[in-house]
Amino acid sequence: MDEVKTEASVTVIGDLVGSRRSVDRAAAHARFEQAIEAINTTYAPPVPLRITVGDEFQGIFAGLGDAITATLRLRMALLPDVDVRQGIGWGRVLVLAEDPRVEDGPGWWAARAAIEMAEGYERKAALRAVRTAYVAADDEPGPDQALVNAALMSRDQIVSGLSERSMSVLDGLMRGKRQQDIADDLGISPSAVSQRVRAEGIGVVLTADELLRHL
Repeated sequence: MDEVKTEASVTVIGDLVGSRRSVDRAAAHARFEQAIEAINTTYAPPVPLRITVGDEFQGIFAGLGDAITATLRLRMALLPDVDVRQGIGWGRVLVLAEDPRVEDGPGWWAARAAIEMAEGYERKAALRAVRTAYVAADDEPGPDQALVNAALMSRDQIVSGLSERSMSVLDGLMRGKRQQDIADDLGISPSAVSQRVRAEGIGVVLTADELLRHL
């Protein structure tokens, strides 16, 4: 039985929301697979994200900052066709088997508790737009749970309210594009891009993502 060291034990467990109502489930699943592959290429997690049963997926990231940013990028890659619910867990992970990989331990169960927390948000009208939650295992001190969840809630609320075009603006900025280039890609004026960044909370999401990346 192997144990993933504490510093690498930031587990993400997620599942798709609304994929079964998709008109073209095969296309939605292909897009899901492409998004997972892109996350693994960009962040190179120690245990790459992998699709498990149905529309569930899981993996382990090198740090909380990477996990938080990756969950945002994955969600953005799938919206507006389907959404994704994700739980982030802090703590040790035990590997019970390698082929197929089976995980256990406080970090894995913390991630499972986090996704259940995110699912519970959906039953509350005021929190219905929140899709990501974070739980630290009781015996594994990590970044403050309340503070991280407050940031995740604010981020998800803003992203849930963005139009497809505003999502493209956010995506471009996260990729380091200039506002002028984004405007050219979308066929709008640079001032229209700037206005979306100010008025729709895109600037807040970008700044929060930068701060959270250092956790």
